[in-house]
Amino acid sequence: METETRELIQHRLEKLARWREAGFNPYPYAFDVSHAAADVLSKFDALAHSETVVRVAGRIMALRGFGKSTFAHIQDASGKIQVYFQVNKLGEAVYERVAWLDLGDIIGVSGTLFRTKTGEMTISVASFEMLTKSLEPLPEKWHGLADKEQRYRRRYIDLTVNPEVRDVFRLRALALRELRSFLDGRGFLEVETPVLQPLYGGAAARPFKTHHHALDMPLYLRIADELYLKRLIVGGFDKVYEVCKDFRNEGMDRDHNPEFTMIEFYWAYVDYQDGMRVTQELIQQMARAVCGSTAVLREEGVLELGGDWPKRSYLEALAQAIGTDPVAASEKELAALCLKHGQAPAAQAKRARLYDLLFKFTVEPHLEAPVFIIDYPRELSPLAKVHRGRPDLVERFELFIGGTEIANGFSELNDPEDQRARFEDQAAMRNQGDDEAHMMDEDYLCALEFGLPPTAGVGIGLDRVVMLLTNQRSIRDVLLFPQMRPESPAAGGQSEGAAPPESG
Repeated sequence: METETRELIQHRLEKLARWREAGFNPYPYAFDVSHAAADVLSKFDALAHSETVVRVAGRIMALRGFGKSTFAHIQDASGKIQVYFQVNKLGEAVYERVAWLDLGDIIGVSGTLFRTKTGEMTISVASFEMLTKSLEPLPEKWHGLADKEQRYRRRYIDLTVNPEVRDVFRLRALALRELRSFLDGRGFLEVETPVLQPLYGGAAARPFKTHHHALDMPLYLRIADELYLKRLIVGGFDKVYEVCKDFRNEGMDRDHNPEFTMIEFYWAYVDYQDGMRVTQELIQQMARAVCGSTAVLREEGVLELGGDWPKRSYLEALAQAIGTDPVAASEKELAALCLKHGQAPAAQAKRARLYDLLFKFTVEPHLEAPVFIIDYPRELSPLAKVHRGRPDLVERFELFIGGTEIANGFSELNDPEDQRARFEDQAAMRNQGDDEAHMMDEDYLCALEFGLPPTAGVGIGLDRVVMLLTNQRSIRDVLLFPQMRPESPAAGGQSEGAAPPESG
């Protein structure tokens, strides 16, 4: 196969040389496009009747020669259209150059329109230009699971030969536009906060660490935007949001990539009940924009996102799944339950981490229809306000759809003394070996001392929402350039293989 590929590339190099020897630049600077392929097809009859000359540019995806004539399909961002080269129209000298074309070349054509005997809408080429000579042949077979890794790694080829992949990313862009429209229309202000942070916080995760040479200090890629956005609420903004890239140094699986996109929004003078309501309305509106309704197509069937989503207590859902009251169980008993369900907890894991592990593997996979899991144990949520009815719980929700966590929100903790005590508890957990425990942040505590009004905060995993709305099974299918292992040890890492399991 490698020998065959090398021969194909050599043939293309020879054709490249012919273009240059004939006095043509095979990589010119521009081409005056008059119409996209889709525009030509949608307005075909009117353009053909008026004998309008159209100028279309795109990549050759099919090429079929018949002696004195050649048919090709060229593809631009809008779609494909057939073009027809004919020696009688172009002349011998120009038509000779058609033989110098290959699949994958990018050309510009000019001509009028006609329908073939089979009725296909076609451009009759009056002139054409080589715009980019392709030296690498397009793959003949690119579909299927066997090629998944290469499709992610060579996304530019994947997008070229699989139009349905381009459609996913168009829908992703539509979802983001709808999200911004929804929040802007409700008076939220879009803001930007630092990606490089002297302290990381807002989530339980390991960070990526770097060093700033001029300041001679460590910096971290943010794991969440929460603490900076709440500083803005302290500063007098009542409604803010950020569409943000976050980074977590954790394992990879179908729901996790080290770099991912979140939307976080914060709203003063409301609580987590309002956060749930707005989260539901936002995702339902995104579904209507992307899917045409709140009925979302899944491999298992249609999933309905309409109506009011139910709420279930965290501890009640966990108790039902494990068959015992988790609050009454000892840490030793909880660790034994983890092992019973095939999950070995870390040696230093405390009650909160054991709850989290059990919930992840006994409850989450069964939460297919939209549901808010509410009222989490206090130990699991160092930034959430104590539940007004139970001091051992906090006012927190997580939204699950399709067995996956989609959103996380709180009534935000705004008591600086309570927040300091929570940070101190987290510091003790860190000292005992929990490297995902929250760090002490004195500047954030100072902001709370100035006064954070009652506030609801929500974070939504946008990649996961797009997965849901476009019926994709892996986060890598909705990221244009997902993180990949090096292809070989020589490239600086392990050879191609399965991603490591999720670390947290």
